[in-house]
Amino acid sequence: MTDYTATEMMTVTAARALKNDDVCFVGIGMPSAACNLARLTHAPDITLIYESGTIGTKPDVLPLSIGDGELCETAVNTVSVPEMFRYWLQGGKISVGFLGAAQLDKYGNINTTVIGDYFDPKVRLPGGGGAPEIATSCGEIFLVMKQSKRGFVEKIDFVTSLGYGKGGDDRASYGVTTRGPSRLITDLCIMEPHPVGKHFIVTSIHPGVTREQIIEGTGWEVEFADEIAETPTPGTNELTVLRDLHARTAKAHEGQQ
Repeated sequence: MTDYTATEMMTVTAARALKNDDVCFVGIGMPSAACNLARLTHAPDITLIYESGTIGTKPDVLPLSIGDGELCETAVNTVSVPEMFRYWLQGGKISVGFLGAAQLDKYGNINTTVIGDYFDPKVRLPGGGGAPEIATSCGEIFLVMKQSKRGFVEKIDFVTSLGYGKGGDDRASYGVTTRGPSRLITDLCIMEPHPVGKHFIVTSIHPGVTREQIIEGTGWEVEFADEIAETPTPGTNELTVLRDLHARTAKAHEGQQ
């Protein structure tokens, strides 16, 4: 078996969740790595869209930000940000959105605004950007986040982006008709929303990870599905492509970060 890191396991698992015919709104960081890994392996026809307005982009290296020239240079088309949000995103033309979080609760609600009291925060975070609209307008949302009690909390300090609200039918009560967070991929496991309560439950555990580790890394009471799968390990080709992508990126961006 090929050796791999927890981050590689998470990235490969996230990439595998994408389909060839998906139109995907891509976030910077691990979501970008996962989406481009999918494009370079099993989903060559996937359409990647970044917030800056680049449509069908095929970057050779991962972008440092949504304004990276690599995205525009390799895109099929580039539109204005208002057009991107109003026509493409809010128009229901994007099937999958990939998001991360600073804090996440068991209903998939995201905080990227503040840690602590809003008016007297311990940490002021970057904010929502386009994430609130992505969370409500994409067909479904994949969440990618390393698991820890610091990030996986019982109650987030600020709701930046809507998941399932208070659970159950609460999301729909706000007039939101999209599916919402359908998969949470961590470095330990995969979680999916309970069909009724909409709280995340563990459906697949990564190789070598125990239930105790998952419980220890989660700030809410963890629920496990009746049948738990073992997440398939990364393949040799997936790891080679991913590592080559990161190596090209590091070389291209040397001294820029």
